[in-house]
Amino acid sequence: MPDPISWAIAWPYLVASLIIGYLLGSIPFGLLLTRAAGLGDIRSIGSGNIGTTNVLRTGKKSLAAATLLGDALKGTAAVLIVFYWAGIDHAIVAGLGAFLGHLFPIWLKFKGGKGVATYIGIILGLYWPGALIFCAIWIYVAVFTRYSSFSALTASLATPFILAGLGHWQLAELFTLLTILIWAKHHANISRLIKGTESRIGAK
Repeated sequence: MPDPISWAIAWPYLVASLIIGYLLGSIPFGLLLTRAAGLGDIRSIGSGNIGTTNVLRTGKKSLAAATLLGDALKGTAAVLIVFYWAGIDHAIVAGLGAFLGHLFPIWLKFKGGKGVATYIGIILGLYWPGALIFCAIWIYVAVFTRYSSFSALTASLATPFILAGLGHWQLAELFTLLTILIWAKHHANISRLIKGTESRIGAK
């Protein structure tokens, strides 16, 4: 059992780590960038999502790339800031907070993105080879299937097992939870994949 005194000292820092991560993760880059570009509310087009894929539907590839970068790096920033402040255990909590912030931002009535870019950013900050592995799996699957959603689902499913196989058990536990959340947020994509109606990369 954890020492009650140590827990009493630690829990305020864990809560602070979660809040810091959540606030950084809840920054809606897709919405802010498209509004700044004069394109209105990104939630009014396509899937209504604030993530990279929907921003790409505006036809502005540079905005989509900026959204991807912003959504990823806010996760990286959250874990690195807290890591240097309080160590790895708190950084993992901050990573969870950042992911929840992206999925359920308080500023947007808890209706956020699907989390793939932020997932990559979090693993980049905690264990950068894991981010390379995720991206390699995504690219491999995307080349053969041309389904962005299926590529993300496959890469996220593989990531916790790879982390566990490499001995990073704490990270494997975190990314198991994040993977479950990613799959839950992709329920509509999964339904379309099963029906064969999911859009392919490059399709008009």
